[in-house]
Amino acid sequence: MNGVKRRTRRWIALATTAIATAAVGLGILVPTAAYAAEGCQVDYKIASQWSGGFTGDVKVTNYGESISGWDLAWTFPNGQRITQIWNAKHTSSGDQVTAKNLGYNKSIATDNSVSFGFNGSWSGTNGIPSSFSLNGVVCTGSVTDPTTPPPTGEATAMETVAAMEPGWNLGNTLDAVGSDETAWDNPRVTQELVDNIAAQGYNSIRIPITWDNHQSKTAPYAVEDAYLDRVEEVVGYAIQADLHVLINIHHDSWIWLWDMNTNRTEVEARYEAIWTELATRFRDAPPEVLFESVNEPQFRDVDDATAEGLLNDLNVQFHEIVRGSGGGNATRVLVLPTLHTSADQDHLDALGDTISSLNDPNLAATVHFYGFWPFSVNVAGYTEFNAEVQADIEGYFDRSYDKFVANDIPVIVGEWGLLGFDAHTGTVEQGEKLKFFEYVGYYARQKSLTLQLWDNGQHFNRTTFEWRDTELYDMMEASWTTRSGTASSDQVYVAKSGTVSDVSLDLNPNGTTFQNLRLGTENLVEGTDYTVSGSTLTIKAGRLTSLLGDRDHGVKADLHAEFSQGAPWRISIISYDTPTMSATSGSSGSFAIPTAFNGDQLATMEATYADGTAAGPQNWTTYKEFARAFSPDYSAGNISLPTAFWDDVNDGQKVTLTFHFWSGETVTYYVTESGGNVTGSLS
Repeated sequence: MNGVKRRTRRWIALATTAIATAAVGLGILVPTAAYAAEGCQVDYKIASQWSGGFTGDVKVTNYGESISGWDLAWTFPNGQRITQIWNAKHTSSGDQVTAKNLGYNKSIATDNSVSFGFNGSWSGTNGIPSSFSLNGVVCTGSVTDPTTPPPTGEATAMETVAAMEPGWNLGNTLDAVGSDETAWDNPRVTQELVDNIAAQGYNSIRIPITWDNHQSKTAPYAVEDAYLDRVEEVVGYAIQADLHVLINIHHDSWIWLWDMNTNRTEVEARYEAIWTELATRFRDAPPEVLFESVNEPQFRDVDDATAEGLLNDLNVQFHEIVRGSGGGNATRVLVLPTLHTSADQDHLDALGDTISSLNDPNLAATVHFYGFWPFSVNVAGYTEFNAEVQADIEGYFDRSYDKFVANDIPVIVGEWGLLGFDAHTGTVEQGEKLKFFEYVGYYARQKSLTLQLWDNGQHFNRTTFEWRDTELYDMMEASWTTRSGTASSDQVYVAKSGTVSDVSLDLNPNGTTFQNLRLGTENLVEGTDYTVSGSTLTIKAGRLTSLLGDRDHGVKADLHAEFSQGAPWRISIISYDTPTMSATSGSSGSFAIPTAFNGDQLATMEATYADGTAAGPQNWTTYKEFARAFSPDYSAGNISLPTAFWDDVNDGQKVTLTFHFWSGETVTYYVTESGGNVTGSLS
């Protein structure tokens, strides 16, 4: 008991320091010093300007008492939009913008300044904002008494969840099934990592936590103090970085919780022990710490009706434990999942019944979203972001909105991305991937849903603190506030030995206006290098010829289509020849087809028997799953067919493989597996 009290005192000390920073602008009760901006001055300069874009520099000087945590608000006079920002993060609603401090520049002493910069878009006129407010006080350049009292009271659940957008997941770390957070090959979490996440513009961090290896398997099912200490430490990193934080019970859902129907007494006891410990530990944490009852709840060997009842019981138990612990937990926002965190209507309805029965205004719902499954994993020939994929996004988010948000119950999309990333981030072609992320970000904003990106280390490098795919990040960042233009493709293939002709692409402005086509820092000449007619962009043969140069295979140039706002759209100019394959043989455990890709890229693969029926896994379709049933290796020059493919191929029966490439070329190849040995040929 003494140990618990000491730990609680340590948390209070941390929380008291952090709450003044984390709560600014959220309308929660904080020390008055956070709002003591009795005088301020803003120097706003247009550092550079070009067609459709500009760079702004902003310097904020505080003439009042010291500030710990700041918001600077203004209104753009001519419809300008911020497309990128540094040394601050921002939110916007129409012309209204709020820039907010990062963890490292939250304090402004009296007569001191902070600066930040941004890139923006403009059209017609690029006027200077007429007024700026620092923490709600208009900056006049002189010291005045505050005319607006500081906000009081706590934020509503809707306001809290809205302030969490956008969010990021610390995946495969504290949720790793093993003895240590590094068990799944991610480094230990540091304050530096969390600060860097905040610096990317994220406002919340979801910290998935698996408890099984850190909890006694016998009553009273105590959780290791050292593990609780580590969880508290990482949560402290998030608060120190001015982030909202969401903690949960994670992979336990399929380790022991899913046995609830047959082992109810033990499951409920273990569940109660964990949440009792957490409720005690975080009783006095700031309201920016949220609890999620369980991740992706599922139950073995039961029908959905029974499973819904079991989940209802867990969610009610969670609510009783946390609310009964008092302190900040009496009003803390609690997050309840649907069954499987699915937005199917029956699961939404069941959770809606639970929330209605609890009659608690400080509840939020959570679902997960990984897109239209065939597209998300690239199977059954769904290689493109098409109308069906878009409709799936809209239906999923519409149902979540209609059931909850429209009734003042916020929704957190606690995980989102593409399932194919689990196998390979190249499972979905780059341009098609970017269209998906652009539209999800846009449509979630339309439905007031908070998104928390699933990242198990495949997106943000936790050692170098850099994005592994900067195009993807740029597209996501733009989607937080605006839309980005895209095109029918991000690739233009020109046959190496063929005649170079004009090439046209369909533009998808998405509410923006096409501005120009750029090569590096050079704006190409409209009418000479390219033309635009309606929504059709045509790159002229003469310019393509110069870009192709020696016409060796591969990407010869990257053009960028720039729009009035959002991220630019890359268009790669590629010289190619039809890929070629060679006969080979080998073991089914390591079989790979020697392939000269000749500048081309693989889109998908079909597998059929002689009678035209589907061969291999997913035998309901001839088109196999990318990176599961087949996988290209461009550097090694081969396409591998793993054991998972051969496990579902009839022994001794010839299989026709048809490889579809993004250039539009196809190549046919034949394989036969017998007793674990495979032969491959061109006929």
